[in-house]
Order: sequence, then structure tokens, then C-alpha cells
Amino acid sequence: MKRRELIAVLGGAAAWPLAARAQKTDRVRRIGVLLGAGTVDRDGYLAAFLQGLQQLGWSDGRNVQLDIRRGAGDADDLRKYAAELAVLAPDVILASGAAVEPMLRATRTVPIVFALVIDPVGGGFVGSLSRPGGNATGFMLFEYSLSAKWVEVLKQIAPGVTRAAVLRDPATTTGIGQFAVIQSVAPSAGVEVIPIGVRDAAEIERDVSAFARSANDGLIVSTSALAVVHRDLIVTLAARHKLPTVYPERTFAVAGGLISYGPNYGDQFRRAAGYVDRILKGEKPADLPVQAPTKYELVINLKTAKALGLQIPTSLLARADEVIE
Repeated sequence: MKRRELIAVLGGAAAWPLAARAQKTDRVRRIGVLLGAGTVDRDGYLAAFLQGLQQLGWSDGRNVQLDIRRGAGDADDLRKYAAELAVLAPDVILASGAAVEPMLRATRTVPIVFALVIDPVGGGFVGSLSRPGGNATGFMLFEYSLSAKWVEVLKQIAPGVTRAAVLRDPATTTGIGQFAVIQSVAPSAGVEVIPIGVRDAAEIERDVSAFARSANDGLIVSTSALAVVHRDLIVTLAARHKLPTVYPERTFAVAGGLISYGPNYGDQFRRAAGYVDRILKGEKPADLPVQAPTKYELVINLKTAKALGLQIPTSLLARADEVIE
């Protein structure tokens, strides 16, 4: 979806009743947006952000101007776009996922609201969750403890699994942290876990193919930008080797993955609009605490379950937010 189409969908008559509540200002405020390369369904999340802004009285082209950049598949693009937005000196910048680090390198003065960040303290983006202390604050993707839930879900959906490969990015603190939590709870679930890197497609295909050798094998895909980049390959390999697999976000299940459990990403962008609104009204990022997700979603792909010969427990189906048939 193009930017103009997004504005058209969210604009028009629906925006006018909010005009009376719009923030009073003598000038058009400027909002920069940098969407990370690993952010799937970026236009859908952007639509959620724009909708959140409109509900608070801000409308692109009326009292705010949005400068939007979408990162491609490499870090150089993100650095370039971050520098461009910093030069524009907007009133506030929304940055998501892998875009946050280059955005903070580009400016330590322009207020930044982030979304989809796994470990903002460990990544050096904020001093603490309760008192960020710098020019950035926002919404963390999840706490590391969520990683334990993936082991639980895997055993619920495939009780016979005794070995699980964990796809993670070993070059990041988040990849290390997620695997550490999974590794700590796996023995109590009767599961042996083996890490597999996601640096490139060749590594993923080689190592997953080497791992899959029995009916008791499964996969857990941890959260990373690289896992998103290689999403279709990972889903294809899981189907080819008949591996029950738990994914960290809905888009994997929509693409044919068996089951996903993780935060509702669109909700984070709607909530980010609230922080942008508060900053435009004079509050400082340093004083706004980093918030954890409030909405998680469980998505089950019944078509994939049937292909794998799995019978989904009724209790799990009852908890599902979405069932794909």
C-alpha cells in the first residue's frame, strides 16, 4: 500500500469529527518515521499509527507533516535514512525494530519514540525502563520470560517432541537472551534444544536440514529481524521436514507456519501515537517510561496442522485469537 493510499483510507470524512479536538498550534508539526527492515506488514503498522494520531486530533497534511522512510534489507539503507531524518530536525521521530539503533546514532537531541524493541536497556537505547533519561522512549517487544512460553506451546501442540532447534541471531544480545531462557526451561519440558543461526539463507537451510532426522523433532523461531527476512524459507523448511514449529509473530502463521505466539504489533504502533502526542504537547522522552506490550495473540494454522498430522488440543483452540483454516 502506498503512503497516499494509506492517508486516503484513514482520512476523508472520518477525520473531520476529530477536528474540534485537534491540538491547537500555530504551525504544522513535523513527525519523522523510520520503519526497520525487519518490520513485516509495515504499511499495516503505519496505518495503525496514523489512526492513533487521528484519534488524538493529528492529521497528516492538516496540522502535522509526516516524513516517512522504509528501510530495505541492509543496514546501510537504515543509516542513510536515519541521517536524512535527523537533518530534517522533526519535532519527534517514530522508529521501529532495527531502525532504532541507527536513528539514535544519527541524533541524540530529536525526541524518538520506538516500537518493536526487544531489549531497550541492553541495547543502550535507554538508561532504565522507568526513567529512560535520554531522547528516546517507547514500547518494548516483550520481556525475555516470554521465550519460555514458546517451549510450552510447542509441547502442547506436539507432545512427542523431544528435540527442538532454536533459530536465533547469535550476533545480538536479544538472540543470546532468548535462547538462554529457552535453554533454562527446556529440560523440565523434556526437550533438548539446539541453536541454529539465521545469518543467511544457506546457513538456515543447511542446519535445519541437518537437524531434522526424527519424528520427535521441532523448531522454535525466536524474534529477530533476520528471521523475518528469511520467513518464507523457514516456513518452507518446516513444512518440507514436517517439523512442528512455534513462531514469534502472526505473519509467520499467515504465511503457512503452524502456530505463533507474541505481541500484537499493530497495538504497539497505536500506543506509540499516544507518546508522540504527549511529546508534541511538551513532555520529554526522558520522563516517559518504556512500556511492555499489553496485548498478545495466539494464531493457529489448522491447514498446516492437518498437513503435519497434528490434532490441535481443544483447550489451545479455545485460547486462540485467530484460527486460519
